[in-house]
Formats: sequence, C-alpha cells, structure tokens
Amino acid sequence: MRQGVVPRPLQHVSQQQQARGESLIVASSAASVPAEAPQANWKVPVYIVLWYAFNIIFNIVNKSTLNTFPCPWFIGTWQLVASGLFMALLWITRLHPVPKVDSKFFAALLPVALFHTVGHIAAVVSFSQMAVSFTHIVKSAEPVFSVALSGPLLGVGYPWYVWASLLPIVAGCSLSAMKEVSFAWSGFNNAMISNMGMVLRNIYSKKSLNDYKHIDGINLFGLISIASLIYCLPASLYFESGIWKAMWEASAAKTGEWGTAQLLLWGGLFYHLYNQLSYMVLDQGISPVTFSVGNTMKRVAVVVSSVMFFKNPVSITNWVGSFIAILGTYLYSLATDRYADEKKKAAAAAKKAQ
Repeated sequence: MRQGVVPRPLQHVSQQQQARGESLIVASSAASVPAEAPQANWKVPVYIVLWYAFNIIFNIVNKSTLNTFPCPWFIGTWQLVASGLFMALLWITRLHPVPKVDSKFFAALLPVALFHTVGHIAAVVSFSQMAVSFTHIVKSAEPVFSVALSGPLLGVGYPWYVWASLLPIVAGCSLSAMKEVSFAWSGFNNAMISNMGMVLRNIYSKKSLNDYKHIDGINLFGLISIASLIYCLPASLYFESGIWKAMWEASAAKTGEWGTAQLLLWGGLFYHLYNQLSYMVLDQGISPVTFSVGNTMKRVAVVVSSVMFFKNPVSITNWVGSFIAILGTYLYSLATDRYADEKKKAAAAAKKAQ
C-alpha cells in the first residue's frame, strides 16, 4: 500500500468496477483514496485522457494486427504475456508494490483466471470477425448476463428498476445488428461468450478472492493475466499453432516481419496500459456516477474513433442502436448504484434500530 492513502470499502470499489461493464470487479479493496483529495484533483482528467487514448490506440492496433496476422489465439495469448511481463518489470523495479500471495491464493485464482481466459480470447476472436465498433456494442450487453447470473450464483436479487435498465441495452444491440454490414454470427456469438466469461470472472472473483483484500486492482489484474496463461497457452497451441507459420509468412509479405512484430509489441503494451489506467482512475476516489459517465463516454470514443479510422460503413440505424445500447449501460450503472445506496441505508437503519 502506498503511503498517504487508505483503502476504500470493498462494496464501493465493486460498484464502481461493475459500472465499467468490461473490466475486473475485484474482490479486494483494490483502489485507494488520496488522503488529501484536492492535491490529487489534477490527476483525474490526466488519467482519464490517458485511459481513453490508450484504449482507442489498443483497439485500432489490435484490429490492424488481426487484419495483418489473423491469428486471434496467438494475439490474445501474447497480450496476456505482455501484461505479465509489464507487471514483472514494475515489481522488479519496485515501481509498484509486490503482492504477497501464497499457494491458497493461486488455488482460489485459478477459476477466475479460467473465465478471464474465456472472456479475453472470445473477445479477440470476435474482433477478428466483425468491425471493432459493432463488437463493442455487443460487449455493452455484459450487464444483462451480470444481473441474470448474480441471482443463481451469488444469491443477489435486483429490484425492478435494475431489470428495466437492461431494456435499452437489449433494444440498442438488436437495432444496431439489423443494419450491421460486418455482422457475422460467429463474431456475435464470440462477443456474447466473452460477456459470459467476464461476468463469471467477476462473480467468482467475489466468491473466491474475498479473503485477499490486501491485493490492489493493478496487481490482481497482472496476476490473473499470468495465471490465465496456464489455460490460454496450451489452448492456443492446440487450436491454432498449425497455421502460425503460414500466417506469419503471409503477413511478412505484406508489412515485413518487423512491421508485424511492431504491431504485436504495441498491441501488448497498450493492452496492459489501458487496463492499468482504468485502475489508476479508480484510485482517485471518484464517485461511481462520475466513473460511469467516464466509462460511457470512453465507449463512445472507441466506437467513433474505430469507425473513422477503419472507415466502416455505418447507417443511421446503426448509430441510433449503438447509442441506445451505450445509454443503457449508463442507466444500468445508475440503477445498480441506487440499489447499493438503498441497501446501505436499510442496513444502517436496521443496525440503529437494534
């Protein structure tokens, strides 16, 4: 833990990270609040701009790499390796605290890493089969799986207004799909599998890692990336290694070997950086609503920038559906935050009545 900071409550962190709809909801007091918030105010806009920029760059580089070297299993595995190497560098240089873990922690981490592998690889495969913009719209449906699975797996029920907030997400995704030029059932299915994997990762993080609250979000993300290689590396060798040589030669003929290698290196770097910056934004102690607004606008920025860069044909129906779905993710964040506040007030009232 860095000096001058105190841990935030677990529930507060979980609600903020759930609002992201895409990244790890850790079962730890991952982020920290500055002891003197005014001194850290300048960091919030800087970190948010970097978070946006790294995410946009990653999505453009990732799709460019897939277009040049269409081996999503290789690329997805390399991104996990790159994240692990980046964290190792931070730990060796003491730029980030080295996590204190044991064999019990890694045993608890394995199911979380399995679902992270499923979510990560399925997303990369989906990006290889459809436009970046449309895959992100389908990925915005992750809250639907979260609400549906939290009941049977966590025993968490949600009020009607949380369920109602899912309607624009479903409607927007459906409307956007109607006129999507790049639509492919395989790509759509992989995006939905990714949603399922990420939600199950988040749920099992809460169930399995609740006793390891001392591990911050950045460290936990790095450890999950490393543990995921246990599953991802052998699977990629099994499913795809037979075409790697031919695909590399074809890619080298178009961009040169160094050109393809550069794309892979930049993709791995920005994959880690945009995830790390999301936790650094959370470290600043911003409210869940503020983070929800930031995450919603980030998704808009990624969709718009990818359309502009790759010049994907987009109809009015696509745009309307996309923004309805994105608005739905924001409404879902507000609804879950409201529900969390109501639970806190009810618990406080019950305690006071005793």
